[in-house]
Amino acid sequence: MQSINAAPACVFRRFGEAPGMSVLIDIIVPVFGVVLIGLVAARKSWLSTAGVDGLAAFVFNFAVPAMLFRAMATRALPETIPWAFVVAYFGGVYVAWALGMVISRKVFKRDWPAAAMAGMTGGFANTVMLGIPLVHLAFGDEALLPMFLIISFHSWQLYLVVTVMVEAARGRRGNPLRLALDVVRGLVTNPIIMGMLAGILWNVASLPLPNWSNRLLGLLGDAAIPCSLFCLGASLARYKLLGALPEAAIGSTLKLVIHPLAVFMIGRYGFELDPLWLSVAVIVAATPIGINVYLFGVRYDTGTAPAATAILLSTLASFGTLAVLMALLGVR
Repeated sequence: MQSINAAPACVFRRFGEAPGMSVLIDIIVPVFGVVLIGLVAARKSWLSTAGVDGLAAFVFNFAVPAMLFRAMATRALPETIPWAFVVAYFGGVYVAWALGMVISRKVFKRDWPAAAMAGMTGGFANTVMLGIPLVHLAFGDEALLPMFLIISFHSWQLYLVVTVMVEAARGRRGNPLRLALDVVRGLVTNPIIMGMLAGILWNVASLPLPNWSNRLLGLLGDAAIPCSLFCLGASLARYKLLGALPEAAIGSTLKLVIHPLAVFMIGRYGFELDPLWLSVAVIVAATPIGINVYLFGVRYDTGTAPAATAILLSTLASFGTLAVLMALLGVR
């Protein structure tokens, strides 16, 4: 096992050493090019809705879990959980979340459930469909360990926070034990989480990965990045600019600017994180809003129009903001 403070051998420069157009051409254009192909294919009905759903099921149930299992089973793990990294990333999440709630309440005069959804919009990143492909293409397998830590804390924690907020705002008194069981059930039935945890257990047990299984997992895992990006584009075809543009613009700004800025400030000046780990955290924070924000809005019948608009707006805008950010971070 290794410390996260060890100097990584990866494609990384010091902050501020701009790498020119290589970031835009070599990473951003291919990533968003595949997203665009998926968007056009869905809009033109070259791929049916059932086909998109089937491909998404393959990505989440097989390809991404296989890639993460293989990475976790074969990479050197840190000796302890790097809590500074976790706090830096999720500290940034809750800075953006709090600002989103305040703006929703004070500026747009929304009720507390809608404000909770606005906060979630500012802090809920697209970690799987876009985050994994970006950090993997930028940094290689070295980036999958910090990526794992973000994903392992991400969805269940933010789902729990927004659920408690909305339920409390509506005066409901749910059973805390049932809520805890629902969270646990969500974790153990999530193939991505289970794939990562299984890989870690395999690694901790010092079990060898036979060549045939390594190749099998590699074949499945190689499909994860292009299929994830294609699915992201195809899923965006279902959304339209429904309205609530001012709120959506605020949510997109919080997600693409304030969230990564807060993560950078906390991670670099609060904890002095290793450059690779800090870059992974900042880039994931700068990914657009995750689609599950809209699904939560539908579930609670609140904030759906701003959420849907912000998802589409932030995804389109992130093409430029991520290119600028990766150049500033020195990715090449």
